[in-house]
Amino acid sequence: MLLLAAAFIVAFVLLLYMVSPLISPKPLKLPGAHVVVTGGSSGIGKCIAIECYKQGAFITLIARDENKLLQTKKEIEKYSVNDKQVVLCISVDVSKDYEQVENVLKQAQEKLGPVDMLVNCAGTSITGKFEDIKVNSFERLMAVNYLGSVYPSRAVIATMKERRMGRIVFVSSQAGQLGLFGYTAYSPTKFALRGLAEALQMEVKPYNVYITVAYPPDTDTPGFAEESKTKPLETKLISETSSVCQAEQVARVIVKDAIQGNFNSSVGSDGYMLSILTSGMSPVTSITEGLQQVVCMGIFRIVGLFYLGSFDSIVRRCMMQREKSESADKNE
Repeated sequence: MLLLAAAFIVAFVLLLYMVSPLISPKPLKLPGAHVVVTGGSSGIGKCIAIECYKQGAFITLIARDENKLLQTKKEIEKYSVNDKQVVLCISVDVSKDYEQVENVLKQAQEKLGPVDMLVNCAGTSITGKFEDIKVNSFERLMAVNYLGSVYPSRAVIATMKERRMGRIVFVSSQAGQLGLFGYTAYSPTKFALRGLAEALQMEVKPYNVYITVAYPPDTDTPGFAEESKTKPLETKLISETSSVCQAEQVARVIVKDAIQGNFNSSVGSDGYMLSILTSGMSPVTSITEGLQQVVCMGIFRIVGLFYLGSFDSIVRRCMMQREKSESADKNE
């Protein structure tokens, strides 16, 4: 009986692997495609632009700092695979004025053609205890990290639906899957991208437009270095439980998943576990992916509870040390 059950399970899994490619989206071909990257002057955004350019894409870089954009343009052009490729630079704040964002994207499409893939990578971070963060910082982060992705996406979605083709990538964070000490201003903005992506995917999937949400871990970028300067001790200790990834590695994974039309994009074993744990009602790109989530959810939940217990222990220990230090200062 057990052998029969095992044989049935094996046959079912094999059938899923055979059927899965039939229901998955066709990969997007990057040679000659027009890829727009916001926040593309440095960090993960720049590396994504380089990765796409290496595969023959035309690139539009969008960022605020014009000097950085021009420097990045020169760097990207070193990786050209043919003489026809172009890197277009546009200096604009994607979080402030929708009409301005819409106009610059129209100009980009007039020069390089319709947008085949939009990568929303513009973002910033502030860390600190909830009561220590200025109220306007919450507003600024929501504007940059959330509206800064809404505006460019809103500007290109109609054309993608008309063409029955397109990819939109939202670069979230592992802090958009799990709320951590010190990220009360940052995490909600990255969680918001997940909600936007799920709702938008349901709208555009019939038009052969696919959404990808990327959850990179701590990544060695200028933004991460700046963020680390103001991290509370608890946040630093929690961050030490995972390794820091290279931006090039993260970019390769994001581009690969976006091309395939995968909804979730994660890096490393921790990222894979978090994506399974937080999958909830998120879309799946294949039956195989759904099966993996069903099988692994319970096991990963147990592992996740150990992580949460460890994080709580770190926070509690830091609080006790701080209270002892304050008490000793008073006694002196």
